[in-house]
Amino acid sequence: MIAPITIVEERTVGPTLGAENVQLGFQAILMGFGLVFLFMIIYYRAFGVVANVALGANLVLIVGIMSLIPGATLTLPGMAGIVLTVGMAVDANVLIFERIREEIREGKTIQQAIHQGYEAAFSTIIDANITTLIAALILFAVGTGPVKGFAVTLSIGIITSIFTSVVGSRTIVNAIWGGKRLEKLSI
Repeated sequence: MIAPITIVEERTVGPTLGAENVQLGFQAILMGFGLVFLFMIIYYRAFGVVANVALGANLVLIVGIMSLIPGATLTLPGMAGIVLTVGMAVDANVLIFERIREEIREGKTIQQAIHQGYEAAFSTIIDANITTLIAALILFAVGTGPVKGFAVTLSIGIITSIFTSVVGSRTIVNAIWGGKRLEKLSI
């Protein structure tokens, strides 16, 4: 016996609804970045500014690499990948900065604390990002359409966030505080 089918609701998504969703997605990215920027400055002070520069560079790199991929467009799932990347990039900076604080509490000099903070956090950052990258690659391999877009954006974001949080922020920190005799650090 065949079960009867009753249509309860039917919807058509037009271009205005899609454009509205893209606009809302873009606003979510801006709001997410704004709140993260504010938190990092309030909680980590000068180091928060360094983290924010690294996050901004990360966004520029993601968009730049996406523009190099033929046929790539930024969709809502791609925007979600960017938002997740922001969280992962912030996590990397938080790990580094907390390790620096820990080293200072243990009585290390400022220069030693900065060096040890980056060294100690590196393996944790790599582990977390590699496992997420593996998940993104699996999503790309088995997914279709929007899932692939999310996976591509997330993969690019993970690679760029490792670079900006480890190499980029360390370069800025060394340029500002490296080689100086400091008694106190604004972190």
